[in-house]
Amino acid sequence: MPYAAITYRVKPGHEDEIAEIFAGFQRVDTPVFQDSDGAQAGRLLGTAVFIKDDVMVRVIHYEGDFAAIGKHMAIQRGVHLIEERLMPFLAQARDTDTPAGFGEYFRNAAMRCVSQLSVETHPAGAEGIE
Repeated sequence: MPYAAITYRVKPGHEDEIAEIFAGFQRVDTPVFQDSDGAQAGRLLGTAVFIKDDVMVRVIHYEGDFAAIGKHMAIQRGVHLIEERLMPFLAQARDTDTPAGFGEYFRNAAMRCVSQLSVETHPAGAEGIE
């Protein structure tokens, strides 16, 4: 199951304030997301947020169509609450108020994946791990 990473450029020195914002994060209404036809396109399996100096990264563990995740997140109330609270700490303002604006930011902020390894792809296989 793949991972993706989304970057945020933030103003340095505000790690504690940003950590506080994420401590109260309202989770998505459902981990299941749909494609444009309304069919199930995948599931969010987990997320994590990391911060150091002026870089914050959100890691997303998912299955299915990554492009559909941005659309799903764009309509989540909790995501918009976080975006609103993060605004003063962002190094560069962005438009995430509309689904189209959020989708554009989500696509542009996605990091290029250069490697993903898991127990399933290990040469010893999952059976060799205890």
